Amino acid sequence: MTAVTVVFAAMGLVALVSAFLVVTSDQIIHAALWLVVTLGAVAGLYVLLAAELVAWVQVLIYMGSVVVLLLFALMLTRTPTGPGSATVTRNQPLATVVAGATTVALGAVMWAGFGGEVIDEDEVRVGTAARLGDAIFRTWVLPFEVLSVVLLAALVGAIVLTRRGER
Repeated sequence: MTAVTVVFAAMGLVALVSAFLVVTSDQIIHAALWLVVTLGAVAGLYVLLAAELVAWVQVLIYMGSVVVLLLFALMLTRTPTGPGSATVTRNQPLATVVAGATTVALGAVMWAGFGGEVIDEDEVRVGTAARLGDAIFRTWVLPFEVLSVVLLAALVGAIVLTRRGER
């Protein structure tokens, strides 16, 4: 067992525990801050997998932009952020069953796709930043732009809905 394996297991454990705390936190702001920890641990996992560019994208886009957008949306819409703000609804048992079924299904898909695969350290092909950039900015540029417009429209819509009652 190497040091990289131990650090990878520790980062994976941090990601799992903080992700669990995201969905079980009683306060919505605390959930957003646990999301930052989760995304940071995932970025650390990317670094350990020698995908430094993807790790920086994770830090800059998800930790930097998406979480800040989420926090601004929470604060601008005057969402209750105290204890009990992420209240338990009657849908919790159904949501638990659906989450468990989704986890089992994703695990089965991963096992079917990668079960028994072994990474040969002599033949590891590391993708270059040029190939990744080409894929993002040629193949996936339209979905990224559509997503940014949808997020902006959702934020503006939330602000308009909360300000409507003040007139």
